[in-house]
Order: sequence, then C-alpha cells, then structure tokens
Amino acid sequence: MAKLIAWNILSLDGFFEGEEKWDLELHNFAWGPELEKLSDEFGEKAAALVFGRVTYEGMRDYWTKSEPSTTTTYMNALPKLVASRTQKTSEWNNTVMTDDIEGEIARMRREDKKNSYIFGSAELTHSLMQAGLIDELMICYAPVAIGKGNPFFKGKVKVELIEAKGLAGGGVLVRYRPENVK
Repeated sequence: MAKLIAWNILSLDGFFEGEEKWDLELHNFAWGPELEKLSDEFGEKAAALVFGRVTYEGMRDYWTKSEPSTTTTYMNALPKLVASRTQKTSEWNNTVMTDDIEGEIARMRREDKKNSYIFGSAELTHSLMQAGLIDELMICYAPVAIGKGNPFFKGKVKVELIEAKGLAGGGVLVRYRPENVK
C-alpha cells in the first residue's frame, strides 16, 4: 500500500510560515545541498502531490513561472490532488480538484505503487491526521525560532520517531509516524 507523507520545513518554535501569508524566509536557514537533493528526489519518488486549496494557489503561481530546474519540472508534471469545497477547475496541468479528499486519499493509498506527498497545507494535514490518513510526517526543523507566525500543528499530535538526521547547515530532518494512522 502506498503512503501519504506530509513534508514541511518548520521553525524551532513550530511555525511553517511567518505572520504574513507565504513568508517562508525561515526556509533559508535550513536550505542546503541535503534539502536540495531531497527536493529533487520527490519528483522521482512521488505518485502525486496533495495540496489544500490555498497552498495549491501559491504553488501554482510560483512553479508555473519559475526558471527551469529539476524541481520545476516535476512540480509542473506530477499529478496534483487539491482539496477544495469551492473550486472545481484548475489552471495548473495534471490537477484534480475534489471535495472528497479523504475518499481520494484512501483510493490513492490502495491503488498507487509510489507514495504521495503533501507539501505545506497545514489545515489539510491536520484534518487528514485526525482521519488517520497521514502515514508519515517528514519535517525539517530550521535552526531558527521566529516568535510568531502560522503554526503547522493545529492541535495535539502524538507521534513515534522513525528517524532523525542532522544537516550540515544546522537543521534537523525528522521522520515521524502519527499515532492514529489507520
């Protein structure tokens, strides 16, 4: 069975973006050769990318205008599944909008051979964790506390450590298994 893996970069104090929407400056404190390699590998390993609608819009706007790179190629080419109750059509290629995200995720986990990845999308990640559909959290803790911003975790989450690895720039890459996976 394929897994659904949530990926994000967080500050030490648990924020995935600053006070302003799309303030991702904290990524600069963690980014380096190891995360660049990991990012490139997502394109080879992923069956699909999963987003909430807000993250989808930001990713679409950024990646459809980005300079050519390995990451740009896979971000634009991979199938994308977007949770949205309001938007039914997409302007980004290979994108399916759905108001039944839990059903679609369950189907993907059964049918796909490769794992799917959620990028960003804190609200969606939270709801899918509560439904027991997130198989793994992959988080890079950047070596910086930002004091305030948008927290990634929207409630209590109990996890089991799978792996922890220090990065050359001072960040720590951790993989957790949420306790309530079905």
